[in-house]
Amino acid sequence: MTDPVYVTDALIAEDIDAYLAQHQQKSLLRFITCGSVDDGKSTLIGRLLYDSKMIFEDQLAALEADSKRVGTQGQEIDFALLVDGLAAEREQGITIDVAYRFFTTEKRKFIVADTPGHEQYTRNMVTGASTADLAVILIDARKGVLTQTRRHSFLAHLLGIRHIVLAVNKMDLVGYDKAVFDRITLAYRAFASEIGITNFTAIPISGFKGDNITALSDNTPWFKGPALIEHLENVEIGAAADEAKPFRLPVQWVNRPNLDFRGFSGQLASGKVRPGDAVRILPSGKTTTVDRIVTLDGDLDEAVAGQSVTLTLADEVDCSRGDVIAAADAPPEAADQFEATLVWMADEAMIAGRAYWLKLATQSVSATIQQPKYEINVNTLDHLAAKTLDLNGIGVVELSTDKPITFEAYGDNRTLGGFILIDKLTNATVAAGMLHFSLRRAQNVHWQATDIDRDMRANLKNQRPALLWFTGLSGSGKSTIANLVEKKLHRMNRHSFLLDGDNVRHGLNRDLGFTEADRIENIRRVGEVAKLMSDAGLIVITAFISPFRAEREMVRGMLPEGEFIEVFIDTPLAEAERRDVKGLYKKARAGQLKNFTGIDSPYEAPENPEIRIDTTAMTPEEAADLIIDRLLG
Repeated sequence: MTDPVYVTDALIAEDIDAYLAQHQQKSLLRFITCGSVDDGKSTLIGRLLYDSKMIFEDQLAALEADSKRVGTQGQEIDFALLVDGLAAEREQGITIDVAYRFFTTEKRKFIVADTPGHEQYTRNMVTGASTADLAVILIDARKGVLTQTRRHSFLAHLLGIRHIVLAVNKMDLVGYDKAVFDRITLAYRAFASEIGITNFTAIPISGFKGDNITALSDNTPWFKGPALIEHLENVEIGAAADEAKPFRLPVQWVNRPNLDFRGFSGQLASGKVRPGDAVRILPSGKTTTVDRIVTLDGDLDEAVAGQSVTLTLADEVDCSRGDVIAAADAPPEAADQFEATLVWMADEAMIAGRAYWLKLATQSVSATIQQPKYEINVNTLDHLAAKTLDLNGIGVVELSTDKPITFEAYGDNRTLGGFILIDKLTNATVAAGMLHFSLRRAQNVHWQATDIDRDMRANLKNQRPALLWFTGLSGSGKSTIANLVEKKLHRMNRHSFLLDGDNVRHGLNRDLGFTEADRIENIRRVGEVAKLMSDAGLIVITAFISPFRAEREMVRGMLPEGEFIEVFIDTPLAEAERRDVKGLYKKARAGQLKNFTGIDSPYEAPENPEIRIDTTAMTPEEAADLIIDRLLG
């Protein structure tokens, strides 16, 4: 086998337009290198870059000068010095989730994701694998299949990567022994079959020496190929398979430069589309036909999966960002309850019942996660009972969204089946997930329209519905002031209802304790009850510690804009503890009362409440009058 011919700068110098045209026609393969610590991932990537002649001369010179392992021909180079993402993190004092490298050969363009092999960086591997077509699983020939080999193989398969290369690295350190290679391949095959990997390509390599990277090596005459780069150049990627699937276009934005043009832009997640095709807009279900396929280079007769285009439609149908334009005769499903696999990526553990932003394709909704059905031990594949997921934990959960989303199972469509969860307060990505299916109860439960709406009920009472949400430390005076507010409203012939924290725990929430998860569920239930009462046209008053901002914001999101009025009863901890009307602080200080807010459980004070009451500066009567003035003013 002859060495591949790689793209050089010659064509660039001779004819830049020809070079760009040639480059544009090449297919793109995204792949990830993964495996255990020190298995040689960065060295392998450096070798690929070096042998592809894509390293600039000054980089190569610096690399050779710094390396302690430069041979007489300059071939034995510590390539990891160039590409090690962790080294760059240490030098620059920054965090690099995934280091992406770009190179090209005559046949194909490549984007390779280099992620750390340490277990604590599993989330980095998930990030890199989420868009990859192929995974190169490296194994140190001296060590064989390790825990991280199994973990990364499981994750690669879970994330929908169907092309696996088992690169048995450092063969030079075991004398290029075929028996070692065969033993490792056999052991990996046994594990791979357990997790559903039915096919993989095993290649014996030395990233350091270059054996079987770009061409077959004389050191392994027993191996008949292919070399790694040859395999990467020729492996079939998923474009053809995606094109064969039904048409889906998540709408990224609505393009309307003038009154005569209204286009819907996005990237085709699957399928093909042509002018005249019948399409359905989801989740509304409206149907129409495609009028034009518009690009900067002119209209197209056809668009296929992976292309970014703008569609114009024959009819003026309601369609906006987050909607999905799909084949009319084969639309995806829309639902609001799902089973999913979740990979937890935050340092703080998952909290069941807390609301997060869920982003799937171009859709963004609020989602609540239930306690995991089980956690997966990726080393043994056992299903373990779990109440939460910690950093890098993988589990199967049920989740619900505040409105239906258009989706497909992740195994069928990675774009419409893969999602991330975002913390509502910090905007940090806390998890990545893969949807399995919608829950049957989501399909069988439908909203029943009624003739009498909330406005009609409110008009009958001659008032505007509102939710006065009192929050503050125990002993701050919430219940006292809330009770005064309701008494004054009653004397004014206003229809109201007071939900007090202690009273609710005697009935509706009697099954809940005071763990963080139970506190969240307590507030979720109260929020749902308050929403129903406001729908009845009432002025609802609640008095709950409600210590977490995320849950207060969750309740705010349940109501029409302007109806949630956060009332912060701002009493310093020392003053609340001095009052200690119920003796709770004394018990908490003595260790007799666990998870008590302000002592061993945090309170997150409102940052921008609608009303702030300083109980050290005004009496309860004055506070109640101020709140009513703000409410009715």
